Amino acid sequence: MISFDLGSHKFQVRAAAIFIWQGSVLLHRLEGDSFWALPGGRVEPGEDAAKTVVRELREELEQDVVCGALTYVVENFFEDRGRQNHEIGLYFQASLATNSRLLDSTQSHLGIEGSKRLEFRWFQLASLGEVDLRPSFLRHYLSAPTLHFQHIVQQG
Repeated sequence: MISFDLGSHKFQVRAAAIFIWQGSVLLHRLEGDSFWALPGGRVEPGEDAAKTVVRELREELEQDVVCGALTYVVENFFEDRGRQNHEIGLYFQASLATNSRLLDSTQSHLGIEGSKRLEFRWFQLASLGEVDLRPSFLRHYLSAPTLHFQHIVQQG
């Protein structure tokens, strides 16, 4: 994975999926975390970011997905567990198979990340302002009537 220590910062390249369905967006969180994020993971060296999205969802949920248009390129600067981070995020619109078990929005879905569990859950776009979603710009941008390509710099 493209993630390394630069002394003052941890640097990483992350690819994520934007699944929007029936007025909701699919988010996930790692066991023990209080905040939510778009599903995805770190890009591997030599792997293009769209393939990262497909690989991560297959590994975490045993689901095949279709990765669509690149929607956001994000320079994300944040602190996590007392450590400064510099993340380049590539966010793609994506879709699930019409018979995917993940389309059941009445329950959480469990996945796995290494030895930790992941929780996947659908959130109404209109209620994202109440969700601890990171990076925080997503609360506003995902609820826009249409998604279009943007470059975003997120501080904190």
